[in-house]
Amino acid sequence: MLTTKTVILKMDCSDPDLLDRTVRTYTEGMNYVSAIVYNFGKPKGSAALQKIVYPALRGQIGLKSQMSCNVVRQVTGTYRTLQAQVRAKKTGWQQITYAPTSMTFSFGRDFSLDGDKIGLTTLEGRKKYRFFRYPHMERYLDGTWKFGASKLVKHKDGTYYFHLCCERETETREVAESSTFMGVDVGQNFLAVASTTDKKCRFFCGGKAKDLRNIYSTMRKRLQSKGTRSAKKMLKHLSGRERRLMTDMNHRVSKEIVSFAVQNRVDVIGLEDLSGIRDRPDAPKKRRYAHHSWAFFELQSFIEYKAREKGISTVYVDPAYTSQTCPRCNHISKNNRNGRSFVCECCGHSLHADLIGARNIESRARTYRYTLEVQGCSQPPGRELST
Repeated sequence: MLTTKTVILKMDCSDPDLLDRTVRTYTEGMNYVSAIVYNFGKPKGSAALQKIVYPALRGQIGLKSQMSCNVVRQVTGTYRTLQAQVRAKKTGWQQITYAPTSMTFSFGRDFSLDGDKIGLTTLEGRKKYRFFRYPHMERYLDGTWKFGASKLVKHKDGTYYFHLCCERETETREVAESSTFMGVDVGQNFLAVASTTDKKCRFFCGGKAKDLRNIYSTMRKRLQSKGTRSAKKMLKHLSGRERRLMTDMNHRVSKEIVSFAVQNRVDVIGLEDLSGIRDRPDAPKKRRYAHHSWAFFELQSFIEYKAREKGISTVYVDPAYTSQTCPRCNHISKNNRNGRSFVCECCGHSLHADLIGARNIESRARTYRYTLEVQGCSQPPGRELST
């Protein structure tokens, strides 16, 4: 199975003017191609689109050859995503405008790595820039990982970082041949609750994420109500801090979950397929912020790639009624759950509601394994991961 990892390299650029001009010109090229695709009214294949826009990208805008190819592929991919959202009736057809904050590079064509230096193709040819090589990066730069399409990103403070995409094949046990499973129920009271086939369980990060979101939500409301110059300055200072703290928390929790799986020799981790959950209109107004700021996809993505590095597979199961189903008698009822408490109205089985969810997810992952075995399949198709 292919494992993908993005390593963020902080660059040491004493004179970033050339990179600024290169990124701005690259963005100008993307906006030019975006306008053409928008006028078509639908996405066009990258090969056909390249024949149309390549002369202007090279001559009129002044991009290098590989830059022009990257522009076409990136814009084409963006509009294909937009088309999928239009078909799902989540948005309408619109022209996409890009900001000069990032630029895509292809390994071996317009970027290379040599020790602690990275070679980038700019408007003035290939230039080498030093990056800070920290110890945690060494395992990704030792030659065992292959490099793919990566991005040069400019942060708000003007500092440039290179998001290096690394990938390699890792051996994971086939789902149909697995014997030990673990279900992970992600939530808001506890970030995650895990339960294995032999009923070993663990609760992760109880209430900390919820408290963090409540603190920052209250702080923003208070500053926004004041509306003073100093309040706006503080809002700008706090911008993104909650997101960074939540990402760090998800990283730590996902690492603990995978470590717990390794300790219990788990072959497959079961997760809920929560795609489309934000589209549900039944969230109460008071809980709407907590519902929409819940970073469940990020946590699941971290669990998935960390598990893959350890040779553990992940499968996504139907989340319907996982917190209302009794794992003992399979009775389903809303009355079974009352807040964090679960008591089956049929057989009287009682347990923590989140742990009930984790056990039902583990059971469905096991059932999926038997389904694959009956159908003669070995491995389910994996969900694509964003890094």
